[in-house]
Amino acid sequence: MTPRTGVVGLNYWGPNLVRNFDGLAELAWLCDLDDAHLQPLAARFPHARATNDFAEMLADETLDAVVIATPVPTHYALAKQALEAGKHVFVEKPPAMRAVEIDELVQLADDGNRVLMPGHLLLYHPAVLKLKELVASGELGDVLCVYGNRVNLGIVRSNENALWSLGVHDLSVILYLLDEDPDFATAQGSWSIHEGVEDVVFCFLRFPSGKIAHMHLSWLDPHKMRKMTVVGREKMAVFDDMEPERKVTVYEKRADSSGAIASGDIHIPKVATTEPLRLECEYFLELIDGKHDRAKVAQDGARVVRALEMLTNSLSG
Repeated sequence: MTPRTGVVGLNYWGPNLVRNFDGLAELAWLCDLDDAHLQPLAARFPHARATNDFAEMLADETLDAVVIATPVPTHYALAKQALEAGKHVFVEKPPAMRAVEIDELVQLADDGNRVLMPGHLLLYHPAVLKLKELVASGELGDVLCVYGNRVNLGIVRSNENALWSLGVHDLSVILYLLDEDPDFATAQGSWSIHEGVEDVVFCFLRFPSGKIAHMHLSWLDPHKMRKMTVVGREKMAVFDDMEPERKVTVYEKRADSSGAIASGDIHIPKVATTEPLRLECEYFLELIDGKHDRAKVAQDGARVVRALEMLTNSLSG
């Protein structure tokens, strides 16, 4: 049976989710407090019921799943209401802003046998899947460090800083690649536009295995960069999402124990061009259908929130 799905939050990212779920599931509801966001989509998708009242949508007993794309500070409360109403939940990143909140959501999903899937889009990106394959196969050798650069001169948000808006993307990938929780995380940042909302943040994480990671996050940079580098003992790999075709590049470069530098070929593996968001939406529907590991998906989301909380505590301290 095709899940009946409703989308709440139709301003920035919501329309992309509406477009995908309309093609993959039965789009049953559209919800937003602001008619300026709601009515244009209601006109484009007249088969879906439109409402400004989230409770009205949840009261529909035939609704199977709720997709949440509202501002970050509202994610936890809306996801909790949806889970308590017995709905499967896809919630944009991050699903909560505190570890205690995400733990509660994970428990609610488990108790109700419902899907709780955080919208960590990059985990469904074919290039990131290729990176994971390179790490898991041992082709890169033991991973020593991972570092990301996610910067641009872009939208400076007033309700979330660069760590929570930009950093959650790279952090989800780092934790996915290393499959460890950090035992140390520190962040430093500064604000120059909205008081107390950091628009530039530098993060450092250390893991029990000795691996380290770094993230540079900024809305105040002359270049738009979406790049992640994985350094292994045998090879190095770079994921560059700004490259139209060369998404992943593998370098046969390394330094041996004596400090000698060895350099070999450069390899560009083939990476599928499927839209990551479509793959992510398909995965959510497959989870509802009983495929994959629901508990792991929810726990992976909790892992990201816990690391974000560590970094936030350091940043505010």
